[in-house]
This record gives sequence, structure tokens and C-alpha cells, in this order.
Amino acid sequence: MYQFIYFILFLTSVMTQNVFEGYTLFTPQTPGGSIQTRLMDNNFNNVHTWTHSRGPASMAYLVSGQTYGFEGTGFENSILVYPYRVENPTMDAGGVGGGVQILNWDGDILWSFELSDNQYQHHHDIQVLPNGNILMIAWERFYQSTWSAMGRTSVNNNLNQMWGTAILEVQPNLEDGTHEIVWEWHIFDHLVQDQGSQFDATYGNISDHPELMDINCGNVGSTGPGQANADWMHINAIDYNAELDQIALSSRFQNEIYIIDHSTTTEEAASHSGGNSGMGGDFLYRWGNPQNYDRGNNSDQILSAQHSVNWIDIGSPGEGNLILFNNNHGNNASAGLELMPPLNEDGTYRLDDGLAYAPISPEWLYYPGSGFHTSVQGGCFRLPNGNTLLTEADDTEMREVTYEGIIVWEYDFPGNNNSLIARADKYAIDYFDQEDILGDLNYDNIINVLDVIMLVNMAVDVAEDDLNGDMNGDGGINILDVVILVGIILN
Repeated sequence: MYQFIYFILFLTSVMTQNVFEGYTLFTPQTPGGSIQTRLMDNNFNNVHTWTHSRGPASMAYLVSGQTYGFEGTGFENSILVYPYRVENPTMDAGGVGGGVQILNWDGDILWSFELSDNQYQHHHDIQVLPNGNILMIAWERFYQSTWSAMGRTSVNNNLNQMWGTAILEVQPNLEDGTHEIVWEWHIFDHLVQDQGSQFDATYGNISDHPELMDINCGNVGSTGPGQANADWMHINAIDYNAELDQIALSSRFQNEIYIIDHSTTTEEAASHSGGNSGMGGDFLYRWGNPQNYDRGNNSDQILSAQHSVNWIDIGSPGEGNLILFNNNHGNNASAGLELMPPLNEDGTYRLDDGLAYAPISPEWLYYPGSGFHTSVQGGCFRLPNGNTLLTEADDTEMREVTYEGIIVWEYDFPGNNNSLIARADKYAIDYFDQEDILGDLNYDNIINVLDVIMLVNMAVDVAEDDLNGDMNGDGGINILDVVILVGIILN
């Protein structure tokens, strides 16, 4: 008996010794159930929850309060940015969203914005930039008069429409609740066709223009089952690389990922020049299905219905590489996949004449085979200790695996067959370190007369100095710091 107990304890130790210590953030969708974003520890305890009135469009993100001007107000990274589904979307297909909210730790809505009108309809993912602006993916509606003039020969829906892709950068104003669109990118500015010079899209051989999207590539929407839609690209994920000032996109319907330049102005983003790359808003890189630009065939296709493309964070193993969830890597089998793009020193990507973009094979692959599969959504994120967190969306399962593919942590949300977890990410425990409020000398998260008394005692050398009371940053505690602290309380 004791040998059996020791064996179980040994297995438990082996299973947990490599688990990344952190909190997992996810928003389960269960029809008829309450809608909550959950922050869960490794023992499946909810550390915190946010309740929503509308269901998620994708995953939520936690960012620093300082991003939006909240300094010294509690937990360091306690602002939740949540993309949600509006009640009556103007365009409707898989992953429809329409709105984004910024919430504090207590669940108060600090700002909200809806992108759902006749021209644009947000769907799927968002990306919060370091300056607090939010990148939103949107369908952009085009009627036959436009898509046929561009060189598209036909569509696959009885709406007779074509929903292109737009990326809009929204600047929130939390003081008055307004917003401003400060940058935008539109795929209809970056099209190529080989039908004739009389059309508006660039005319030429598709293989000569890997920086552009073939307007006749793939189907455009469907008539049913369900209601008709005109979704062409189905961009389902967006990520931002601050070091490169570049954006990564994932297209489910084209089985391909793309990188574009964010350093451009809006005018440059609509052109083929400008920005750090000198390429304007054209594709800097694309990967996964080179037959889309006539530099490969079916045997060269690696991606199929993929989601969750993102750059691996600096400091994590594989830093700077891309990682994603490949939904149909095999027959009813999904995979986590890491690739190393051929990045040049100038921020462009190497492409040899007549060939497809490298690499020809992944840098890392987690492919356990049948039994691990989701047909919709799905997530894949590299963790700082080298493990990878994967989300099997329609089975509401999350698993953390080592670089060698060993499962060290699993969670199966207790929902039903209609439940879904789009994606989940894991945040380090120290991501939530408490901030010190300058002048809060008794560390009760409030600045008041008690702190002034303590600071006076420090200034007259009755108490030991605490540099959290160094209000003017001169490296010492004196009467000037007391004056500044009193002024803050009085104001």
C-alpha cells in the first residue's frame, strides 16, 4: 500500500514540477449560462471573475492600469479589455463581435465602443497596443459594383457582396467615453488580378506579386446553411510586435498568415511604399499556403483553418518566432506549431525569386494525433518557462505541454456539448504584483494624514527613511516631500 502511495506522489511530483506558475484567463461560452471571464490558478480555483451582459467574440486581455492612466490604484495589470458580440450585428458569420469594453478589477465598465454599421462589422480578435490603442478586425462591405470593377469574377453568396478585411486602430478616451480612429489598413488596397488591365486591382501574374492578395483566391461567403454571408478572408487573430512595429494576421479561409507594417501612416498603409519596410501596407510576409500566390501546390500547404497566430514574447524560449494553433493539421487532428520567419535586419523578410516564403517546415510541433482536435477557434501560447498552453476550443479543454510534448497541466471546463472556450492565455503570478502608491507609507492603498505624519517623522529623523515618500525624486526625505504630499491630499 505504501509503495503505491509513494508511486502516486512521485507521479504527481513529476506532473507538476514543470507547470508554469500563473493564472489562466479565459471566457467560456455556455448557451443559457452566465457569461464570465475567469482568472484561474493552477488548482482550478477562480482567483477573480468579471461578469458580462454579452458573449465574447474571442479572448479577453489583461493590461496594466498605467496603460490608461491609472497609477497606484491596486493590482499592477488589472484592466480587462473584452471583445464582445453585439445584439444585432450588421454582418453576421462565424466569430462575429462588434464591441469592445475596458473594465477595471471590480468589473466597472470604464469605456466601450461598438464597430457595427453598414460599412464595418468587427469580428473575432482585438489587440491592445502599448499606448492603449486597440486594433480591431472588421469585415468591410463591398457590393458587386466594386468587387467586379476590382477584377473579382464571381462570389458564392446570394447577397452578391464581398466582405473584405479592414484593421482599424481605435484610440479610447476614458475621460469622456469617446474614441478616435487613428490608423487603418484595408486589404482592398492590396489586391492583384490576372483578368485584365481594365480592372482596378493591380494587373499581372499572381506569382510576381506575393506582396498582394489575389482577389480571385478562394470562395467569397456562402448562401447557407443558416443565413447568407460574404466573408472572404475570415481573419480570426491579430497580434502586434512592438519591437518591429508590425502586425500579424491569421486567415482561416485562405489557410495563411500575414505580416504587415504598422509604422506607416494611414495614407502609406493604403499604398505600396512608406513605413519602416518601404512597402506601405503590402504584405511583408505570408506563410502556410503558397499556392495562394502561385508558388506552390496542395502538397506545399501546411496550414488549414488555423487560429491564434502570435509572436513569442521576448524572454521566452523561441522569442521572436511565430506560434499558432493549426486546426486541421491532420485528419480530425489539430496541432500547435512554431515557425521562424526569415527576418532581415531591416525588418523585411527574405524571399528567393520564384520560391515561397521560408521555412518549409515548423521549428516546433505539438501534434498528438487524433483525439486532439477542434474545428473552431483554438489557442496556442508559449509560456516563459518554455511550456506551451493550448486550447481545444469546442471541447473546452486546456492543456499545458513541455517543449517535448509532455502534458503537465490539464483543465476541462464542466460545460456541455455546446460550450466553447475560444482561447486562453496564462499570466505569470508576478504579473499581478501590487503597485506601490508614491506617498502611501503605511501601504494601505490610500494617501491620507497618516502618511503625512509618517513622512514628517522621516524628515526629522525620528523614523527610518522610506524612499516611497521621496515625492520629488531627489533621493532623500525632507520637508519638500512633506509639502508635496500635503498638496496632493488637499487637491
